[in-house]
Amino acid sequence: MGSCFSSRIKAESPDRNGFNSNYGSKVSSVSVPSTPRTEGEILQSSNMKSFSFNELKTATRNFRPDSMVGEGGFGSVFKGWIDENSLKPTKPGTGLVIAVKRLNQEGFQGHKEWLTEINYLGQLEHPNLVKLIGYCLEDDHRLLVYEFLSRGSLDNHLFRRASYFQPLSWSLRMKVALDAAKGLAFLHSDEARVIYRDFKTSNILLDSNYNAKLSDFGLAKDGPAGDRSHVSTRIMGTYGYAAPEYMATGHLTARSDVYSFGVVLLEMLSGRRAVDKNRPTGEHSLVEWAKPYLASKRKVLQIFDARIEGQYSLGGALKAANIAIQCISTEPKYRPTMKEVVKALEQLQDSDNVEDTVKSQNLNGRSSNGHKHPRMKANAVSIGKAASYPPQPSASPIRT
Repeated sequence: MGSCFSSRIKAESPDRNGFNSNYGSKVSSVSVPSTPRTEGEILQSSNMKSFSFNELKTATRNFRPDSMVGEGGFGSVFKGWIDENSLKPTKPGTGLVIAVKRLNQEGFQGHKEWLTEINYLGQLEHPNLVKLIGYCLEDDHRLLVYEFLSRGSLDNHLFRRASYFQPLSWSLRMKVALDAAKGLAFLHSDEARVIYRDFKTSNILLDSNYNAKLSDFGLAKDGPAGDRSHVSTRIMGTYGYAAPEYMATGHLTARSDVYSFGVVLLEMLSGRRAVDKNRPTGEHSLVEWAKPYLASKRKVLQIFDARIEGQYSLGGALKAANIAIQCISTEPKYRPTMKEVVKALEQLQDSDNVEDTVKSQNLNGRSSNGHKHPRMKANAVSIGKAASYPPQPSASPIRT
Protein backbone atom coordinates (compact mmCIF):
# COMPACT_ATOMS: atom_id res chain seq x y z
CA MET A 1 0.00 0.00 0.00
CA GLY A 2 2.91 2.31 -0.42
CA SER A 3 3.51 5.55 1.41
CA CYS A 4 -0.11 6.48 1.66
CA PHE A 5 -1.47 7.73 4.95
CA SER A 6 -0.94 11.44 5.42
CA SER A 7 -2.03 13.16 8.60
CA ARG A 8 -5.72 13.91 8.65
CA ILE A 9 -6.80 17.36 9.76
CA LYS A 10 -10.17 17.24 11.44
CA ALA A 11 -12.68 20.02 11.97
CA GLU A 12 -15.09 19.06 14.70
CA SER A 13 -18.25 20.73 15.92
CA PRO A 14 -20.27 19.84 19.00
CA ASP A 15 -22.27 16.64 18.57
CA ARG A 16 -25.50 17.13 16.66
CA ASN A 17 -28.53 14.94 17.14
CA GLY A 18 -27.41 12.81 14.25
CA PHE A 19 -27.06 9.17 13.45
CA ASN A 20 -24.93 6.83 11.50
CA SER A 21 -26.92 6.43 8.96
CA ASN A 22 -23.16 -1.48 -8.49
CA TYR A 23 -21.62 0.83 -10.07
CA GLY A 24 -19.75 -1.33 -12.68
CA SER A 25 -18.98 -4.04 -10.13
CA LYS A 26 -20.29 -6.82 -8.02
CA VAL A 27 -21.02 -6.43 -4.33
CA SER A 28 -20.65 -9.06 -1.67
CA SER A 29 -23.73 -11.10 -0.89
CA VAL A 30 -24.16 -9.22 2.38
CA SER A 31 -25.21 -5.61 1.77
CA VAL A 32 -24.14 -2.85 4.10
CA PRO A 33 -26.72 -2.62 6.90
CA SER A 34 -28.77 0.56 7.23
CA THR A 35 -28.62 0.52 11.04
CA PRO A 36 -25.57 0.64 13.30
CA ARG A 37 -24.21 -2.72 14.42
CA THR A 38 -22.34 -3.76 17.51
CA GLU A 39 -18.61 -4.47 17.44
CA GLY A 40 -19.28 -8.18 17.83
CA GLU A 41 -21.71 -8.23 14.91
CA ILE A 42 -19.27 -6.41 12.66
CA LEU A 43 -16.32 -8.67 13.44
CA GLN A 44 -18.34 -11.90 13.29
CA SER A 45 -19.99 -11.09 9.97
CA SER A 46 -16.84 -10.00 8.13
CA ASN A 47 -15.28 -12.40 5.63
CA MET A 48 -11.74 -11.49 6.66
CA LYS A 49 -9.04 -13.30 8.54
CA SER A 50 -8.47 -12.50 12.18
CA PHE A 51 -4.68 -12.28 12.60
CA SER A 52 -2.83 -12.66 15.89
CA PHE A 53 -0.49 -9.85 16.88
CA ASN A 54 2.47 -12.24 16.76
CA GLU A 55 1.61 -13.24 13.18
CA LEU A 56 1.74 -9.62 12.07
CA LYS A 57 4.94 -9.00 14.04
CA THR A 58 6.53 -11.85 12.13
CA ALA A 59 5.08 -10.75 8.76
CA THR A 60 6.50 -7.23 9.17
CA ARG A 61 9.82 -8.30 10.73
CA ASN A 62 8.76 -6.99 14.14
CA PHE A 63 7.53 -3.69 12.68
CA ARG A 64 11.08 -2.69 11.84
CA PRO A 65 11.58 0.95 10.86
CA ASP A 66 12.79 -0.06 7.40
CA SER A 67 9.48 -1.91 6.89
CA MET A 68 7.46 1.27 7.47
CA VAL A 69 5.96 2.65 4.25
CA GLY A 70 3.60 5.30 5.60
CA GLU A 71 2.56 7.27 8.64
CA GLY A 72 -0.47 9.37 9.46
CA GLY A 73 -3.17 10.28 11.92
CA PHE A 74 -4.30 6.67 12.36
CA GLY A 75 -0.83 5.28 12.95
CA SER A 76 1.93 3.70 10.90
CA VAL A 77 1.79 1.41 7.88
CA PHE A 78 4.28 -1.44 7.46
CA LYS A 79 5.10 -3.70 4.55
CA GLY A 80 4.88 -7.43 5.20
CA TRP A 81 4.60 -10.86 3.58
CA ILE A 82 2.14 -13.72 4.06
CA ASP A 83 1.45 -17.01 2.29
CA GLU A 84 -1.17 -16.52 -0.39
CA ASN A 85 -3.16 -19.60 0.61
CA SER A 86 -2.73 -20.06 4.34
CA LEU A 87 -2.24 -16.33 5.08
CA LYS A 88 0.53 -17.27 7.50
CA PRO A 89 3.68 -15.12 7.73
CA THR A 90 6.42 -15.94 5.22
CA LYS A 91 9.99 -14.83 4.58
CA PRO A 92 10.44 -11.32 3.17
CA GLY A 93 10.23 -11.32 -0.60
CA THR A 94 8.06 -14.44 -0.79
CA GLY A 95 4.31 -14.93 -0.93
CA LEU A 96 1.73 -12.14 -0.92
CA VAL A 97 2.86 -8.60 -0.14
CA ILE A 98 0.64 -6.85 2.41
CA ALA A 99 0.33 -3.45 4.07
CA VAL A 100 -0.28 -3.55 7.83
CA LYS A 101 -1.79 -0.42 9.39
CA ARG A 102 -1.16 -0.22 13.13
CA LEU A 103 -3.44 1.96 15.23
CA ASN A 104 -1.89 4.44 17.62
CA GLN A 105 -2.96 3.24 21.06
CA GLU A 106 -4.64 6.45 22.13
CA GLY A 107 -8.31 7.27 22.43
CA PHE A 108 -11.70 5.93 21.48
CA GLN A 109 -12.03 7.74 18.15
CA GLY A 110 -9.23 5.67 16.61
CA HIS A 111 -10.97 2.46 17.60
CA LYS A 112 -14.24 3.69 16.08
CA GLU A 113 -12.51 4.44 12.78
CA TRP A 114 -10.77 1.04 12.87
CA LEU A 115 -14.14 -0.66 13.34
CA THR A 116 -15.81 1.48 10.67
CA GLU A 117 -13.19 0.44 8.14
CA ILE A 118 -13.87 -3.23 8.86
CA ASN A 119 -17.61 -2.64 8.67
CA TYR A 120 -17.43 -1.27 5.13
CA LEU A 121 -14.41 -2.89 3.50
CA GLY A 122 -15.38 -6.22 5.04
CA GLN A 123 -18.56 -6.23 2.94
CA LEU A 124 -17.96 -4.09 -0.14
CA GLU A 125 -15.98 -5.33 -3.14
CA HIS A 126 -15.03 -3.27 -6.18
CA PRO A 127 -11.95 -3.00 -8.43
CA ASN A 128 -11.48 0.61 -7.31
CA LEU A 129 -11.66 -0.01 -3.56
CA VAL A 130 -8.60 -1.28 -1.71
CA LYS A 131 -8.95 -4.88 -0.55
CA LEU A 132 -8.96 -5.45 3.21
CA ILE A 133 -7.56 -8.93 3.92
CA GLY A 134 -7.92 -9.06 7.68
CA TYR A 135 -7.54 -7.42 11.05
CA CYS A 136 -6.05 -7.92 14.51
CA LEU A 137 -7.85 -7.22 17.78
CA GLU A 138 -5.71 -8.40 20.66
CA ASP A 139 -5.38 -6.67 24.04
CA ASP A 140 -4.71 -3.00 23.17
CA HIS A 141 -3.58 -3.78 19.62
CA ARG A 142 -5.71 -2.69 16.66
CA LEU A 143 -4.35 -3.45 13.18
CA LEU A 144 -5.68 -3.74 9.63
CA VAL A 145 -4.17 -5.84 6.84
CA TYR A 146 -4.56 -4.74 3.21
CA GLU A 147 -3.33 -5.68 -0.21
CA PHE A 148 -0.09 -3.79 -0.93
CA LEU A 149 -0.29 -1.18 -3.69
CA SER A 150 3.24 -0.67 -4.88
CA ARG A 151 3.04 2.85 -6.32
CA GLY A 152 1.71 4.43 -3.16
CA SER A 153 -0.62 7.40 -3.08
CA LEU A 154 -1.67 9.85 -5.75
CA ASP A 155 -0.52 12.56 -3.34
CA ASN A 156 3.08 11.37 -3.67
CA HIS A 157 2.99 11.38 -7.47
CA LEU A 158 1.45 14.84 -7.70
CA PHE A 159 3.32 16.73 -5.01
CA ARG A 160 6.59 15.01 -4.10
CA ARG A 161 9.57 16.14 -6.09
CA ALA A 162 11.81 13.15 -5.30
CA SER A 163 13.45 11.50 -8.31
CA TYR A 164 11.56 8.23 -7.83
CA PHE A 165 8.19 10.01 -8.19
CA GLN A 166 7.98 11.00 -11.82
CA PRO A 167 5.22 13.52 -12.71
CA LEU A 168 2.11 11.72 -13.87
CA SER A 169 1.30 12.26 -17.54
CA TRP A 170 -2.01 13.77 -18.67
CA SER A 171 -3.31 10.38 -19.79
CA LEU A 172 -2.42 8.75 -16.45
CA ARG A 173 -4.04 11.58 -14.51
CA MET A 174 -7.26 11.14 -16.46
CA LYS A 175 -7.10 7.36 -15.96
CA VAL A 176 -6.67 7.79 -12.20
CA ALA A 177 -9.50 10.35 -12.11
CA LEU A 178 -11.81 7.89 -13.90
CA ASP A 179 -10.85 5.00 -11.61
CA ALA A 180 -11.43 7.10 -8.49
CA ALA A 181 -14.75 8.36 -9.86
CA LYS A 182 -15.86 4.76 -10.44
CA GLY A 183 -15.01 3.91 -6.84
CA LEU A 184 -17.09 6.82 -5.52
CA ALA A 185 -19.95 6.07 -7.93
CA PHE A 186 -20.05 2.52 -6.60
CA LEU A 187 -20.17 3.74 -3.00
CA HIS A 188 -23.08 6.04 -3.87
CA SER A 189 -24.98 3.32 -5.75
CA ASP A 190 -28.19 1.76 -4.44
CA GLU A 191 -26.29 -1.41 -3.56
CA ALA A 192 -23.86 0.32 -1.22
CA ARG A 193 -25.37 3.70 -0.22
CA VAL A 194 -22.19 4.90 1.46
CA ILE A 195 -20.82 8.44 1.80
CA TYR A 196 -17.02 8.31 1.80
CA ARG A 197 -16.46 11.68 3.55
CA ASP A 198 -12.66 11.78 3.21
CA PHE A 199 -11.91 11.79 -0.52
CA LYS A 200 -8.43 13.25 -1.06
CA THR A 201 -5.21 12.50 -2.94
CA SER A 202 -3.54 10.71 -0.03
CA ASN A 203 -6.45 8.23 0.12
CA ILE A 204 -6.18 7.28 -3.57
CA LEU A 205 -3.65 4.46 -3.94
CA LEU A 206 -2.07 3.18 -7.14
CA ASP A 207 -1.01 -0.34 -8.05
CA SER A 208 1.86 -1.24 -10.38
CA ASN A 209 -0.31 -0.51 -13.45
CA TYR A 210 -1.58 2.83 -12.07
CA ASN A 211 -5.01 1.41 -11.32
CA ALA A 212 -6.46 3.63 -8.60
CA LYS A 213 -8.22 2.39 -5.47
CA LEU A 214 -9.87 4.25 -2.61
CA SER A 215 -8.52 3.54 0.87
CA ASP A 216 -9.12 4.63 4.47
CA PHE A 217 -12.83 4.25 5.25
CA GLY A 218 -12.58 5.35 8.86
CA LEU A 219 -14.88 8.36 8.33
CA ALA A 220 -17.37 6.68 5.97
CA LYS A 221 -21.07 6.90 6.81
CA ASP A 222 -24.26 5.21 5.70
CA GLY A 223 -26.19 7.47 3.34
CA PRO A 224 -29.59 8.90 4.28
CA ALA A 225 -32.36 6.33 4.60
CA GLY A 226 -35.98 6.57 3.49
CA ASP A 227 -37.12 10.07 2.60
CA ARG A 228 -34.30 11.82 4.45
CA SER A 229 -32.24 14.19 2.34
CA HIS A 230 -29.04 14.10 4.38
CA VAL A 231 -27.19 12.62 7.33
CA SER A 232 -26.56 14.90 10.31
CA THR A 233 -23.13 14.29 11.77
CA ARG A 234 -20.10 15.81 13.40
CA ILE A 235 -17.98 17.76 10.96
CA MET A 236 -14.93 15.63 10.25
CA GLY A 237 -12.70 15.38 7.21
CA THR A 238 -9.79 17.29 5.72
CA TYR A 239 -9.54 21.03 5.24
CA GLY A 240 -9.70 22.10 1.63
CA TYR A 241 -11.65 19.02 0.51
CA ALA A 242 -14.84 19.21 2.62
CA ALA A 243 -17.91 20.71 0.95
CA PRO A 244 -18.86 24.20 2.21
CA GLU A 245 -22.45 23.27 3.15
CA TYR A 246 -21.19 20.32 5.17
CA MET A 247 -18.66 22.50 6.99
CA ALA A 248 -21.41 25.02 7.76
CA THR A 249 -24.23 22.69 8.84
CA GLY A 250 -22.95 19.15 9.38
CA HIS A 251 -25.46 17.97 6.76
CA LEU A 252 -23.78 15.20 4.76
CA THR A 253 -24.92 13.96 1.34
CA ALA A 254 -23.40 12.13 -1.61
CA ARG A 255 -22.93 15.56 -3.23
CA SER A 256 -20.45 16.33 -0.44
CA ASP A 257 -18.21 13.62 -1.91
CA VAL A 258 -18.74 15.11 -5.39
CA TYR A 259 -17.34 18.44 -4.18
CA SER A 260 -14.26 16.64 -2.77
CA PHE A 261 -13.82 14.88 -6.11
CA GLY A 262 -13.85 18.25 -7.86
CA VAL A 263 -11.09 19.51 -5.55
CA VAL A 264 -8.95 16.44 -6.27
CA LEU A 265 -9.53 16.82 -10.01
CA LEU A 266 -8.36 20.43 -9.71
CA GLU A 267 -5.23 19.22 -7.92
CA MET A 268 -4.58 16.80 -10.77
CA LEU A 269 -5.05 19.49 -13.41
CA SER A 270 -3.01 22.16 -11.64
CA GLY A 271 -0.36 20.23 -9.71
CA ARG A 272 -1.26 22.40 -6.68
CA ARG A 273 -2.42 21.23 -3.25
CA ALA A 274 -5.96 21.92 -2.06
CA VAL A 275 -4.50 24.06 0.72
CA ASP A 276 -0.95 25.41 0.55
CA LYS A 277 0.05 28.05 3.11
CA ASN A 278 3.43 28.40 1.42
CA ARG A 279 1.89 30.11 -1.60
CA PRO A 280 1.31 33.88 -1.81
CA THR A 281 -1.68 35.49 -0.14
CA GLY A 282 -4.79 34.79 -2.18
CA GLU A 283 -3.46 31.46 -3.42
CA HIS A 284 -3.66 29.40 -0.20
CA SER A 285 -6.99 27.81 -1.20
CA LEU A 286 -6.85 26.05 -4.56
CA VAL A 287 -10.60 26.35 -5.17
CA GLU A 288 -10.74 30.09 -4.46
CA TRP A 289 -7.62 30.76 -6.52
CA ALA A 290 -8.78 28.67 -9.48
CA LYS A 291 -12.42 29.78 -9.78
CA PRO A 292 -11.73 33.06 -11.68
CA TYR A 293 -9.59 31.17 -14.18
CA LEU A 294 -12.14 28.36 -14.54
CA ALA A 295 -14.81 30.95 -15.33
CA SER A 296 -12.92 32.14 -18.41
CA LYS A 297 -12.29 30.07 -21.52
CA ARG A 298 -9.34 32.35 -22.32
CA LYS A 299 -7.72 31.97 -18.90
CA VAL A 300 -8.53 28.40 -17.92
CA LEU A 301 -5.30 26.91 -19.28
CA GLN A 302 -3.32 29.13 -16.91
CA ILE A 303 -4.20 26.82 -14.01
CA PHE A 304 -2.77 23.72 -15.73
CA ASP A 305 0.36 22.02 -14.41
CA ALA A 306 3.37 23.11 -16.49
CA ARG A 307 4.79 19.59 -16.18
CA ILE A 308 2.09 18.23 -18.53
CA GLU A 309 2.11 21.09 -21.01
CA GLY A 310 1.72 19.85 -24.58
CA GLN A 311 0.23 16.49 -23.51
CA TYR A 312 -3.45 17.45 -23.79
CA SER A 313 -5.67 18.95 -26.44
CA LEU A 314 -7.61 22.15 -25.92
CA GLY A 315 -10.81 20.13 -26.11
CA GLY A 316 -9.63 17.66 -23.48
CA ALA A 317 -8.47 20.45 -21.16
CA LEU A 318 -11.80 22.27 -21.41
CA LYS A 319 -13.77 19.07 -20.81
CA ALA A 320 -11.76 18.27 -17.67
CA ALA A 321 -12.07 21.84 -16.39
CA ASN A 322 -15.82 21.74 -17.06
CA ILE A 323 -16.17 18.62 -14.91
CA ALA A 324 -14.14 20.18 -12.09
CA ILE A 325 -16.05 23.48 -12.00
CA GLN A 326 -19.41 21.69 -11.91
CA CYS A 327 -18.27 19.41 -9.09
CA ILE A 328 -17.17 22.36 -6.91
CA SER A 329 -20.40 24.31 -7.40
CA THR A 330 -21.31 26.12 -4.19
CA GLU A 331 -24.89 24.86 -4.45
CA PRO A 332 -25.03 21.05 -4.06
CA LYS A 333 -27.99 20.76 -6.44
CA TYR A 334 -25.82 22.06 -9.29
CA ARG A 335 -23.22 19.36 -8.80
CA PRO A 336 -23.46 16.22 -10.97
CA THR A 337 -23.79 12.75 -9.53
CA MET A 338 -20.70 10.57 -9.56
CA LYS A 339 -22.39 8.35 -12.14
CA GLU A 340 -22.59 11.39 -14.43
CA VAL A 341 -18.96 12.25 -13.68
CA VAL A 342 -17.90 8.74 -14.68
CA LYS A 343 -19.78 9.04 -17.97
CA ALA A 344 -18.18 12.42 -18.69
CA LEU A 345 -14.67 11.17 -17.91
CA GLU A 346 -15.21 8.09 -20.08
CA GLN A 347 -16.24 10.29 -22.98
CA LEU A 348 -13.26 12.57 -22.35
CA GLN A 349 -10.96 9.55 -22.47
CA ASP A 350 -12.64 8.28 -25.65
CA SER A 351 -12.29 11.67 -27.35
CA ASP A 352 -8.62 11.88 -26.31
CA ASN A 353 -8.04 8.44 -27.83
CA VAL A 354 -9.76 9.48 -31.08
CA GLU A 355 -7.69 12.65 -31.25
CA ASP A 356 -4.46 10.69 -30.66
CA THR A 357 -5.41 8.37 -33.53
CA VAL A 358 -6.12 11.32 -35.82
CA LYS A 359 -2.79 12.92 -34.92
CA SER A 360 -0.87 9.72 -35.61
CA GLN A 361 -2.54 9.34 -39.01
CA ASN A 362 -2.17 13.01 -39.81
CA LEU A 363 1.52 13.66 -39.19
CA ASN A 364 1.81 15.20 -42.64
CA GLY A 365 -1.65 16.74 -42.64
CA ARG A 366 -3.18 13.91 -44.66
CA SER A 367 -4.67 10.51 -44.02
CA SER A 368 -3.49 7.34 -45.73
CA ASN A 369 -6.02 7.86 -48.53
CA GLY A 370 -4.72 11.36 -49.25
CA HIS A 371 -7.66 13.28 -47.77
CA LYS A 372 -7.17 15.87 -45.07
CA HIS A 373 -8.74 15.07 -41.72
CA PRO A 374 -11.31 17.54 -40.45
CA ARG A 375 -10.10 19.58 -37.53
CA MET A 376 -11.57 18.36 -34.23
CA LYS A 377 -13.74 20.86 -32.39
CA ALA A 378 -12.79 21.82 -28.85
CA ASN A 379 -16.00 20.34 -27.46
CA ALA A 380 -16.58 17.38 -29.73
CA VAL A 381 -18.39 15.40 -27.03
CA SER A 382 -21.30 16.72 -25.01
CA ILE A 383 -23.61 15.20 -22.43
CA GLY A 384 -27.16 16.42 -22.02
CA LYS A 385 -27.62 19.92 -23.40
CA ALA A 386 -25.23 21.57 -25.81
CA ALA A 387 -21.86 22.11 -24.18
CA SER A 388 -20.71 25.58 -23.21
CA TYR A 389 -17.75 27.02 -21.40
CA PRO A 390 -17.88 27.91 -18.64
CA PRO A 391 -20.89 25.71 -17.75
CA GLN A 392 -23.99 27.54 -16.57
CA PRO A 393 -25.58 26.49 -13.24
CA SER A 394 -28.00 23.69 -13.94
CA ALA A 395 -29.44 20.69 -12.16
CA SER A 396 -29.36 18.77 -15.45
CA PRO A 397 -26.72 16.10 -16.18
CA ILE A 398 -23.13 17.19 -16.42
CA ARG A 399 -22.07 18.92 -19.62
CA THR A 400 -18.63 18.76 -21.14
